[in-house]
Amino acid sequence: MKLSLEKASIIVDRTLAKARESKYRPMCVAVLDEGGHLKALKREDGASILRPQIAVGKAWGAIGMGESSRQLGERLKDRPSFLGSLAAMSEGKVVPVAGGVLILQDNAIIGAVGVTGGTSDEDEICATEGIKAAGLEFKV
Repeated sequence: MKLSLEKASIIVDRTLAKARESKYRPMCVAVLDEGGHLKALKREDGASILRPQIAVGKAWGAIGMGESSRQLGERLKDRPSFLGSLAAMSEGKVVPVAGGVLILQDNAIIGAVGVTGGTSDEDEICATEGIKAAGLEFKV
């Protein structure tokens, strides 16, 4: 299954709704397909200007490495040389902190969502809510 624009839009809208319900800071959400291509992105009023790049970087790193940005960040803590190499190879696109969550369908990766604006934990909570609302599975 491919990630549709309809599902990506549901993910973005529900992610932002969860952030508003929880009274988190203004958020930005990016949804990428399995090839790392942008499907949907929204930046709330008041979210800072770098938020789109950060959201895409969290999702892009998750897709590129096949694990959530939280897992990636944890794995790289004790491997600074690999982190440096990864940053160079990705031209600085990978953001290895929580908030990048893989989107699954029948255990296959079909995309990723990246969320930024709150704490990393808040970002991840909102991302998983968006994915669930679209009727899809996730991996954090």
